[in-house]
Amino acid sequence: MVTIDPTPDADIEAQILRLLDARRPGASICPSEVARALKSDDHGWRALMPRVRQVAQRLARHGQIEATRGGVVVDAMSPGGPIRLALKRAAPPTDWPAG
Repeated sequence: MVTIDPTPDADIEAQILRLLDARRPGASICPSEVARALKSDDHGWRALMPRVRQVAQRLARHGQIEATRGGVVVDAMSPGGPIRLALKRAAPPTDWPAG
């Protein structure tokens, strides 16, 4: 039988943003930090990981955060290994001289 975790997406979203706000500018977090902050037992946080990635992807689509793998922005749900989450970096102004 599959157990669905009752943690609301809003709680996951708030935890992602809370952890990122607590870091220095430009720093990132691992999605497992979010899951571990919400679930203390080993099975609980591991079971929450797919939902953390789903919520992170939604935040990325809304321009609030970005998911990276090896420093390259990726879809948080894409396979291929561990990802990091960071607040979205501001784009440089378009009137800056090319450098």
